[in-house]
Amino acid sequence: APLLMVAYYALTDKTGAFTLSNFAQLGNFSDIFVRSIWFALVATVICLIIAYPIAYIIAMRRERTQRVLVMLVMLPMWMSFLLRTYSWMTILEDTGVINTLLGYFGIKPLHMINTSGAVILGMVYNFLPYMILPIYSVLAKLERSMVEAAQDLGAGRMQVMTKIIIPHSMPGIASGLTMVFVPSVSTFYISQKLGGGKFDLIGDTIERQFQTLYDYNLGAAISFVLMVLILICIAVLNKFTDEDGELLV
Repeated sequence: APLLMVAYYALTDKTGAFTLSNFAQLGNFSDIFVRSIWFALVATVICLIIAYPIAYIIAMRRERTQRVLVMLVMLPMWMSFLLRTYSWMTILEDTGVINTLLGYFGIKPLHMINTSGAVILGMVYNFLPYMILPIYSVLAKLERSMVEAAQDLGAGRMQVMTKIIIPHSMPGIASGLTMVFVPSVSTFYISQKLGGGKFDLIGDTIERQFQTLYDYNLGAAISFVLMVLILICIAVLNKFTDEDGELLV
């Protein structure tokens, strides 16, 4: 029902008459769409680079240790999203924790808050668990006998990683990419607080249309395009995995 309401407002004007003029205005927000997709892609790639080794290390531990490490990964998610973002503001500010520590060593303060890097850092921090967990869940099910067999046949560590472990973890990677990219491309609070409002993203624009400008029709049109982007991500995920979540080759 909410999706149908978005489609209805996107295809009508303020009088309720059918129109495509809302979509015709989307060209004015092309730079915002590009920026949102770029930030989300960068954050997703960084999450993958960080998450894969962590997921692998967790999956290779004993079962009891795995439970403890998974709990530690999920622990920050128990805190409010709002509080986590505010915490990073305190850390990155010109007079924040990092610059205070640098001052003790005679290093000049670094301007980190209200930058694109701060926005991407906020995305990575908040959505990293969504990359770690699906990759871990796949690696934890990997038959270690396959790795041992490959090693017995003379495969080195790099060959085992590239021929056995990474191919079998592709369903988890595909799930993680989608689970990180989708919230990253649609986020708005992170960019407002860590970016200082200098880096408008799709979520910021949608919120402004509904909360400030009260242009529900244009806001719905932008939301509709965002939904299409999300559906494309899901389609890409389905392209790489079958119904049982196994890698298609």
